[in-house]
Amino acid sequence: MSISTQQTPIDTGIGRKPEAAEVMENIDLSGKTAVVTGGYSGIGIETVRALTNAGATVLVPSRDVDRAIKTLDGIIPAEHIGFMDLSDLLTVARYGEDLSSAYPVIDLAIFNAGVMACPLDRTQQGLEWQLGVNHMGHFALLQRIINPLRAANGARLITLSSIAHRMGAVDFSDMNYDQRPYDKWQAYGQAKSAQSLMAVELDRREKDSGIRSFSVHPGGIFTPLQRHLGNAEMAEFGWTDADRNPSAVAEKLFKSPSQGCATSLWAATAVSLNGMGGVYCEDCNISRVVPDDSNDFTGVRQWAVASDIAEQLWAETDRILARL
Repeated sequence: MSISTQQTPIDTGIGRKPEAAEVMENIDLSGKTAVVTGGYSGIGIETVRALTNAGATVLVPSRDVDRAIKTLDGIIPAEHIGFMDLSDLLTVARYGEDLSSAYPVIDLAIFNAGVMACPLDRTQQGLEWQLGVNHMGHFALLQRIINPLRAANGARLITLSSIAHRMGAVDFSDMNYDQRPYDKWQAYGQAKSAQSLMAVELDRREKDSGIRSFSVHPGGIFTPLQRHLGNAEMAEFGWTDADRNPSAVAEKLFKSPSQGCATSLWAATAVSLNGMGGVYCEDCNISRVVPDDSNDFTGVRQWAVASDIAEQLWAETDRILARL
């Protein structure tokens, strides 16, 4: 496997739990346009708030526009919220085309929306739900907004991966679970590995166009992302006690939503990342590569950042979407 030499920590001077406002201090995004998927839930809300406070025009696609408008009231205007459902590629195409027409320059995209460990389901186009929403939907959106990103001449695109990438590499023999038994955690791991790999290959393809791309593990955060998990399962992981309260381990390791969006914001704006890209980040730093059998709570597996796997995934995603 070929791994970027940039996939190694740098001296950032930032701790692992900064607040969003700390990361964005002295960052001026006036005149910049940003797109944040999932910007009306969990860490997405704090991401939108921080970018807006820095002066950016922030656009949020939503499958529940009324809910998004209510949630983001006072943060962004209602006209910056549009309809898009990542589980329906027709709506993704429509939103992306409308966005590109209205905003010929997009400086920043944060692919923050996601689903986690849900029962087996299929998207409108028949894709396994987690891969379809987390990876395929975002990939399709990227294709529609690539020209505005190029036009920015210095755009950054951030994909939300996860430490859970270690639960499953991309299985090219049956990505869609058409034959193999479904495992919700392996499927989530595959989707999060795919989101990391998309950043690797996008950066390789588009860095000469000025687009740099980073994937991010935001950290453990209690958000609506856990809606498909019962407390017994979360307690088994050591996240909660019997009464659904955060465990001592979670109190120490987990982050607030404001802290949880910090790495996305850092990857999107940090001057220390100028001239870099195609790497997996966590705790406001570039992650180290760890062995496939590592039990550490930090680090990235090779299969989520290898350039040859990233190239293969890009080609396979293109092929799948072309036949839908």
